[in-house]
Amino acid sequence: MKRRPLTARGWACLLCGLLLLVAANVVSARPLLYPAVLLLALPLISLAIVRVPRRRGAVSRQISTDLLAVGETSRVTVRFDLVSIGVPRGTWHDVLPSSVRGLASGEYPGDSLTLRYDLDGVRRGVSTLGPLMLRTVDPFGLAQREQAFGETRTITVIPQSVALAPLPTRVGAAGGTAQTRSSRLGQGADNLIPRPYASGDSRRRIHWRATAHRGTLMVRQEEEEASPDAMVVLDRGADRWARPGDEPDPAFETAVSLCASAALRLEHDGYSVDVVDSAGILLGALRGHEDDREELMIALASVTPRGGERDLRTVVGSTPPGPLVVITGHLTVEASERLHTAGAAAPLLFAVTADDGALDSAAARGWLTAALPASGDIPAAWSSALPISTARHG
Repeated sequence: MKRRPLTARGWACLLCGLLLLVAANVVSARPLLYPAVLLLALPLISLAIVRVPRRRGAVSRQISTDLLAVGETSRVTVRFDLVSIGVPRGTWHDVLPSSVRGLASGEYPGDSLTLRYDLDGVRRGVSTLGPLMLRTVDPFGLAQREQAFGETRTITVIPQSVALAPLPTRVGAAGGTAQTRSSRLGQGADNLIPRPYASGDSRRRIHWRATAHRGTLMVRQEEEEASPDAMVVLDRGADRWARPGDEPDPAFETAVSLCASAALRLEHDGYSVDVVDSAGILLGALRGHEDDREELMIALASVTPRGGERDLRTVVGSTPPGPLVVITGHLTVEASERLHTAGAAAPLLFAVTADDGALDSAAARGWLTAALPASGDIPAAWSSALPISTARHG
C-alpha cells in the first residue's frame, strides 16, 4: 500500500490554511492571511525536508535456517547500511509474504544498525522476503516518506514432517546397501498358507496345488523378496481435491505433509525411496544423503493439485517396490477397483475422503487402508494402516 505524502496532521494543517485563506477574503480580515500562509507553507516545507535528501542503502539478510518448515520459527538478522544526510528518524518494516508471519518492524534508528525479528512458517511455498521499507517523518509530523531499500530474498517454506511409526519389517544395511526381506503385510505370517485370489494379484503367485484342492484360484500368502526400494505416490489429480488451484486446501496440505513424513520414515528404515505423483513425475529420490532430503522438501513446497493420472502399474514400473504408499484425496468405489497393488510387498493407501465401501474395496484387493482427515492426526492415521502390533508398540 503506497503511503500519501502528507500525514493526517499535514492534511489537517493544509485544510486549516485553506479555510483561513477563504475566511480572510470573505470577512476582509487581513490579519487572518498570515496564519493562513503559514499553515499552507508548513506542509510544503515539511515535504521538502523529507523528500529532497538523497538516500541510498544496502541490505543483507541472514536466516537461521535455510529451509523453514510449517510450524517452525526462524530468526532473521538484517544489516541495514544507510547513506544519508543526517540520520532520519522513523520506522522500518520488512515486507513479508503470506507464507510466513512475524513482527518485522521497529523504530529507526534503534540501538544498533542490525535489525532482528522472528519468522513463523504458516503455509508452504516459495515466495520473496523484502524489500526493507523505511518510513520517515519530518520534525513537525506533517509529511512522510516511505522508501524501499535492498533486494528481495527467496524464502522457502517446506511442508511439516512428523515422526511416524516404523514398518513391522526393519531394514538393515550391509556394505552401504540396504537389504531387506519385505513381507506382504496384513496377509498373515506364514508364507505357506494360501489365500483366495484377489483382483490385482500376480498370476505368477498362484498356488496350483491349493487351487486344485480347493477348486478355486488360490495364491501364496506371502513372498519374501530382497528389495530395498520403496515408493511414495502423491495423487495430484485435480478431480481428487475439493479446491484445486491457488487457494490453500487443508486436505491437500495434510496429504503433502504425510507424503514428506512417509518418505523420511522409509528412508530412515533403510529404503531407497522414490517420491512421484500420480502421473509418474518424479518429485524426489532419497538415497541417504542430506541433499536428497532438501531437494525433496523444496519440490514438495510448491506442489499443487493438477493434471491427471496414469495406471499405478505404469507408474511403479516392472520392478515391484517393497513398501508402496499411495496418498489420494477423494476415493470412489470405481477408483478403488482400478487401484492395483503393482506387486508391492506392503501397499498402503490413504484417502482424505472416501465413498461408502471404497476403502473396503481397496482392502479386498490387498491394500492396507486408512482415512486421512483434513488437518487430522497424521501419526494416528499412519499407525491405523499398519498391523495392530505395530500400531501399539511402534
